[in-house]
Amino acid sequence: MTGNEPAVSPDVASSGGAEGAPPPPALYLGEGPSALAPAFEDTQPVPRRPESARLSTERIPEKFVEAVCARLAAGERVRRSLPGGGRIHIDRQLPFLCVYRRPTAGAGGEEADRGTRRFVTSEAAYLILEGAAKPRSDQRRLLESVTATLAAEFGAFLIVEVWAGAAGADEAGADEANRPHFVVNAPRGEALDSVVASFEQALGGVTANRQQATVRVERGAKRIGPAHLPGLLTSAKALELGCTVLGIEVRPVYRHPETDELYPLLMRTLVRTFARALHRSFFDFTRTRTTHRPKHFHTLGRRAMVKAVWEVDRQLAEVSSQFDFLLQVSPINATQAWADFRRNHCEQAPKLLYRPLPVDPSLLKRALYAVPIERVEDPTIANLFRQKQEELDRQITMLGDMNTVRFIHGGTQLYGEVEDDLEQLSRQILYRLPSRTREGAGGMLDAEALSARALAEIEHYRGCWPQVVAKVEIRDDLAGLMVSRGSVLVGRQTSVSAARADALIHHEVGTHVLTYENGRAQPFRQLCGGLNGYEPLQEGLAVLAEFLVGGLSRARLRLLAARVMASRHMLDGASFVETFRELDRTYDFQRKAAFNATVRIYRGGGLVKDAIYLRGLRDLLSYLGDGGELEPLLMGKIALAHVPIIRELKWRGVLQDPPLRPRYLDDPAAIARLEAISGGLTVLDMVERKSL
Repeated sequence: MTGNEPAVSPDVASSGGAEGAPPPPALYLGEGPSALAPAFEDTQPVPRRPESARLSTERIPEKFVEAVCARLAAGERVRRSLPGGGRIHIDRQLPFLCVYRRPTAGAGGEEADRGTRRFVTSEAAYLILEGAAKPRSDQRRLLESVTATLAAEFGAFLIVEVWAGAAGADEAGADEANRPHFVVNAPRGEALDSVVASFEQALGGVTANRQQATVRVERGAKRIGPAHLPGLLTSAKALELGCTVLGIEVRPVYRHPETDELYPLLMRTLVRTFARALHRSFFDFTRTRTTHRPKHFHTLGRRAMVKAVWEVDRQLAEVSSQFDFLLQVSPINATQAWADFRRNHCEQAPKLLYRPLPVDPSLLKRALYAVPIERVEDPTIANLFRQKQEELDRQITMLGDMNTVRFIHGGTQLYGEVEDDLEQLSRQILYRLPSRTREGAGGMLDAEALSARALAEIEHYRGCWPQVVAKVEIRDDLAGLMVSRGSVLVGRQTSVSAARADALIHHEVGTHVLTYENGRAQPFRQLCGGLNGYEPLQEGLAVLAEFLVGGLSRARLRLLAARVMASRHMLDGASFVETFRELDRTYDFQRKAAFNATVRIYRGGGLVKDAIYLRGLRDLLSYLGDGGELEPLLMGKIALAHVPIIRELKWRGVLQDPPLRPRYLDDPAAIARLEAISGGLTVLDMVERKSL
């Protein structure tokens, strides 16, 4: 769950050029009241003008244009409102600019073109202007000045104007009316062939409505732009400025053709894939036509995060911090429950008790869905926030459904079913490894001794990064050991084999605490609290840590497989006692171990979370065996599906390198084991090894 404040404050801004490695996170700059012209003070969000509004009589002051260009020449950001609902947002010095001209009231008002502006607001450099049937000198002065400033920096400049075409199908036919379709408008000239081809190919990869986009290229138009508006720049002026102007007409499949109501989910998907296509095309243009040599197309994406991002991140974190899901579904009477179960000859399910719920689920959901994610322009960040919102919704629902049949269904939504191949892997492990395998000699560690070991490990990491805030707490209302919000909680009755203690410390501190602290070092609180679906990778990494330090015993591997089988039995309708008997009699576990495993599966009314340990290990080994890198997985609490997004945000300079790395990465024996995994070692290969 979400922890303390991030170590990097979103109120601190840093600038960085376009070249080289990503700088530290560029957080927020250029927003708020402006001394240039009070009429252009930035606000968030920009209010939509009513349809009855007329063409604005305001003009963009020349001093404003000069100030904008001065900031751009100095490598600073610009984010300001313009007359008539316009906007200029330029993240940093970049060799391109996306333009959208919103219709005026005379052309039907912005309501007649709902959603189209979102295709440019996702970009690092965009300009929204009030559409006017006749050329406006103030708009052209702004556009030409910005172009001249940035073209001088890069040797060339690209302007891409985006507008909506007619609703419904064109010559492609009525059956294609819902297929994404783009028309690329470009001037003639062989020198532009590669640029136009890049846009055609990238836009052809856009998908929506389960259909791949079609693209048509139109060359040689007298001017580039919507039919009812004048061109942005004359051909002669564009040539003088060293600027290329392209246009992209978008078929508005994202709204109803008659009512103009938006299709929100389709809109999000289309904007996200459209933005990716533009980034690839900008990358090709930049490398072939300018003096700039970006290392990856992601480096051309947004770096600066505006206020809306930090506000949404904060509000989601506040909702998440009001409850600890795993702590709420963990029984507080596990020791007494075992005594009662044994007294009843293991024939009667124990009565499990839980902490009172400290929140009202209905009120918490109200706060959750009041979080204004729609204000976040960056589609990548908005998608992460939306996924987390949905996950929190499911967790809150489950807390209200505890000890009911609905709880099980919520758990499968969060953690998935037990798939057949995972069940088969678990059976193979249980049958191949001998039962009643001992953890090893060396005595036992009580809660005090284990806490001292955990605290010493935390102090090691605090020596590497003084901002570490984790602590260790011994609790009476907990059985075993867990990490909650970055701190280690140890049940007072906990007793662990000395031979297993080192592996357990690397599991809990070297993985769960470490990724929490690394997440705190990033500007987004969600990275320490956990992105949507992070648990399988977290537990996979934790079990991997046990293996790398030589502490993944056969008994431990059998236990992980038993948890999968117990989850499957529970989902198939088996009772607590029936599942306990399977572990006790069929798979030959000691009775207390079988009881503890069964309690973990049946807590709260039935929770399949424990199946993710083996699933996470299996999927992690596959990822590493296919050449995946370990380091990105340690950035915070993420899922494997987030690795491409983490890489994107690092390229964009939004995320920085994590301050902590696991201690085992300095151990030659652990490195040798990691190399074996990179060579394709599987879970079953681990089973066959003489020593884990």
